[in-house]
Amino acid sequence: MDNQRATLAQIARAAGVSVPTVSKVVNGRPDVAPTTRQRVQALLDERGYTGRPTVRPDRAGLIDLVLRDLGSPWAMQIIEGVEEHAHRAGVGVVVSAAHGRHRSRPDRRWIEQLSARRCDGVLLVLSDLSGTQRSQLAELGIPVVVIDPAGQPTPDIPSVGATNWSGGLAATEHLLGLGHRRIAVIGGPSDVPCSRARVDGYRAAMNAAGEPIPSGYVRTGDFTAPSGYRETHALLELPAPPTAIFACSDETAWGAYEALYERGLRVPDDLSVVGFDDVDGARWAIPPLTTVRQPLTEMSAMATRMLLALINGEELDSRRLELATPLVVRHSTRAPG
Repeated sequence: MDNQRATLAQIARAAGVSVPTVSKVVNGRPDVAPTTRQRVQALLDERGYTGRPTVRPDRAGLIDLVLRDLGSPWAMQIIEGVEEHAHRAGVGVVVSAAHGRHRSRPDRRWIEQLSARRCDGVLLVLSDLSGTQRSQLAELGIPVVVIDPAGQPTPDIPSVGATNWSGGLAATEHLLGLGHRRIAVIGGPSDVPCSRARVDGYRAAMNAAGEPIPSGYVRTGDFTAPSGYRETHALLELPAPPTAIFACSDETAWGAYEALYERGLRVPDDLSVVGFDDVDGARWAIPPLTTVRQPLTEMSAMATRMLLALINGEELDSRRLELATPLVVRHSTRAPG
């Protein structure tokens, strides 16, 4: 087998160990059993492995951050969180755009670009990989961590998310506690787990309160302001329109604000609105938005730490983390009528 084709994944399979264990041997880490080290090192020598150690003295490391919708406030907070933590570790960050707004994935040339720039690891944000891409990254020995998975989290890829169901529950319970009964929800794409979880939290709160959900009160958007604008207009056309809306993203809530303004309705005097994310602009909205805080900076920092640990050949204590989503009460909600 030539030097170019002897990958960490191939060595790991031949030795009957994990890729991180092979990486530890390559990087000279002490926490490997002597017999295992000898077996792995023999295979490395036999197959002429000259692959790059993931932490190199001759240059800073490099990780690839893959996002959709790079211009959104949500994406900007993720980028800032990753770059801040990576900078402290002396690691550079390359930002790549995935195609499509949701369940998006990098294009076919992306793996070639990763290899060409000698990337050490990948952070995926609300994106997905094809089976082929996963296999190619494993063959290259490039670890992956996902922030807010676009699909169901898999055991082989570590991920960091938020307690979306609890956040949806808290948002709806807040509105119920104010006395609202006609509460609508504008979710994101129905095939995205975080969106489904937020809507399920809304349903759970309504069911626990014994409140039926009227037909047409559960709307499907795409987390954007235009979808919030469109679905709010649709809700206001119902025979019995809601007195409160739980928007499953802050951008969706801003679209709802605009639709209500166009109809001469005031937030919260005529209709209460709760968002989700607590992006930087939420507190500057007029009125300041009551929202569920998704800890984007903490999520990105945690994911970056996990990825750097994998790059250094370390085992993770946990491969799936969920951070809490507290409700932040501002001025966009009040008792009805």
